[in-house]
Amino acid sequence: MIAKFLALVFFATQAAAPPAPQDAPAADALSPLPADQQGAIRCSAAFALIAERQRQGDEAALVYPPVGERGREFFVRTGARLMDETGMTRDAVEARLRAQAGVILAEGSLDEIMPACLMLLDASGL
Repeated sequence: MIAKFLALVFFATQAAAPPAPQDAPAADALSPLPADQQGAIRCSAAFALIAERQRQGDEAALVYPPVGERGREFFVRTGARLMDETGMTRDAVEARLRAQAGVILAEGSLDEIMPACLMLLDASGL
């Protein structure tokens, strides 16, 4: 499960160019989620994006604390929690994570959301 989620989100980061907003699956086109679940998905996607960039040695991503292990665990727990709480399938969770990664890339908001996501990661106890 971990490898599949990470591969899907990391695949989204490897596109030649970030998708235009109209090309990215709109996060709000999917059924709405409570704010805490939506925030967890957004941060899960952000951690995956940063972790991959850190793995590649991207200097801009290296300014953040390493998020590979902790971010991956947050990512996995978020997926499991969504499946438990909403009845979503793995495919549905993957679609949301892909959509969120696409939105983050399209809007260029990764650096803007990372401080709040890092606080959420710390608050999770991971």
